[in-house]
Amino acid sequence: MKCFHSLTTIAAASLLLASCATRPPAPSTAAVPAPWGSLNVVDSIIPGGQAGRWKTRAMTPRYITIHSTQNFAPGAAAAAHAAMLRTGALKASHNSLGYLTWHFTVDDHSIHQSLPCNEQGQHADYEGPGNQSSIGIEMCQNGGNSRPATLERTAKLTALLMKEYGIPLSNVVPHQHWRMIRYSDHRDLGHKDCPWFLLDHGQPGAKWQEFLGTIEGYRRQL
Repeated sequence: MKCFHSLTTIAAASLLLASCATRPPAPSTAAVPAPWGSLNVVDSIIPGGQAGRWKTRAMTPRYITIHSTQNFAPGAAAAAHAAMLRTGALKASHNSLGYLTWHFTVDDHSIHQSLPCNEQGQHADYEGPGNQSSIGIEMCQNGGNSRPATLERTAKLTALLMKEYGIPLSNVVPHQHWRMIRYSDHRDLGHKDCPWFLLDHGQPGAKWQEFLGTIEGYRRQL
């Protein structure tokens, strides 16, 4: 599997994906050439050996898991979530890492990457197959954020990741797809209603299928 230092071009037009190397805590911004213009991906990789990367586990991504932050505070945009991940503010006592981590956070104007795509995160199902095999994308819901713009940006990012890693549309799943068995006490928490605004009564339905159709439309443009 390829391992990238910052973000790399996919067929002369695409996305930057970070490598396994340790990164400094201060993020840098890189222009991202893409068929639809810049996606404004910001390198916010958690420094190696710190916070949610004090321990790393290799991953070959086979799925993409779509989340929503359920954080409605006005300032809870992508940059704020990336900062929390870098500083280790999102502790989680019930998983083996001790922190929540995911790969990308998306809002209506930017994308922050917090983990290399070839490292496992803690975003889906504790020590289950969701974390072991999927790239986690969190969509922001902060006050003032445009949900339609966030969905479009997420669809474009997902299409690029699908192409880069050979992931089929059938393996683009909501967080709800993964059954959550808690690491600390083996408690079965079932399936989370996430991303809630793309599910129908907690299940993928017409809204989820429409979102997949948007992703597939962008994938075909690559």
